[in-house]
Amino acid sequence: MRQHYHEQLEEVSRYLVEMSRLVETAMERATRALLNADLQLAESVISDDEAINALAQRVEDECVSIIALQQPVASELRAIVGALRMCATLERMGDLAAHIAKQARLRHPGMSIPTELRATFSMMGAIATSVVQKVAGVLDTRNLELAAGVALADDEMDRLHRELFTTVLSSSWTHGVEAAIDVTLLSRFYERFADHGVSIARRIAYIVTGELPTKSELAENA
Repeated sequence: MRQHYHEQLEEVSRYLVEMSRLVETAMERATRALLNADLQLAESVISDDEAINALAQRVEDECVSIIALQQPVASELRAIVGALRMCATLERMGDLAAHIAKQARLRHPGMSIPTELRATFSMMGAIATSVVQKVAGVLDTRNLELAAGVALADDEMDRLHRELFTTVLSSSWTHGVEAAIDVTLLSRFYERFADHGVSIARRIAYIVTGELPTKSELAENA
């Protein structure tokens, strides 16, 4: 009975890592669709979001089963509740990648972002992909140094997010209100994606140590 119990816990961990890999792929492809006005790629990101949602449901079902049938003790219960929260967060990260793809689809065949901001959004996409890669590593290894890397990457994402706001609000902006809304919305999607990565990293640190660190405390492990 206990062997089956631990197999269930390991399966939950595998599902979370698999979810993070799918989210990584979704974000990388969504960014390419955005930068290249690639409608086919955008559509694939949107349709593939169902696979992430399905895995989230499997995690929830497995965790509920464990709680109902196995009566986990305190530390195990912390891990199970953490898994439920992390799968919900990963699902939201997948949704954010899909939102970026939908924005690319909305403006097709045109571009959603001005040419001079392509480099900034390319950097945001690279940071977002790096965040979820690190999240997958932390989920797999419980390495808190990787968790610290998530916090540091989020700082860089926040900087770019503020930079874009400054650009849109400046007197030199010539692309109109619609483009300003698009840029602001897309920037917010990337910024929230990185925030969710930090949330998962903090949750894993809590599972490992029993204490929920702030983002600054998490970064101190670097």
